[in-house]
Amino acid sequence: MSDLEIWIVIGALVLATATARSSLWLIGHHINIPKRVQDLLRYAPACALAAIIGPDLVLSPAGQVVLDLSNIKLLSGIAATLYYLLRRNMLETIIFGMACFTALRVWIG
Repeated sequence: MSDLEIWIVIGALVLATATARSSLWLIGHHINIPKRVQDLLRYAPACALAAIIGPDLVLSPAGQVVLDLSNIKLLSGIAATLYYLLRRNMLETIIFGMACFTALRVWIG
């Protein structure tokens, strides 16, 4: 791929991103979004977060799925999930999950 092609692709991506993001800002208040769609959009951040965190918990650096006891990220995630189900406190869950991950990393390696 030549330098010119790379710059054309970058320019097209900038244009596509600016168009997509500004369109809702410019005409968003003229569009009536149905109540059901608004309710579904409330779950979008949680779904995006799960899509980011999920692969990090189960994939090794080589891209293999690791579901055994050697995967300390998965063990820490399970422990943090259980802690959240008991306490229902997000900050404590983050601290507990990181403490579990650190302890397992020091203990197991």
